Amino acid sequence: MLALSAMSLGGCISVNAPEKPIVIELNINITQEVIYRLAEDAGNTIKENSDIF
Repeated sequence: MLALSAMSLGGCISVNAPEKPIVIELNINITQEVIYRLAEDAGNTIKENSDIF
């Protein structure tokens, strides 16, 4: 009898959903890569057309 009551008390699990939705914010900074590519392209253009610059 004691084992049965201990087993029934040990198996109580309560799972509740949160009241507010879970929010995941992803701030991705891609400006550095874009600026790097533009700088590389500008450097190549200056090298190819050095007489213009």
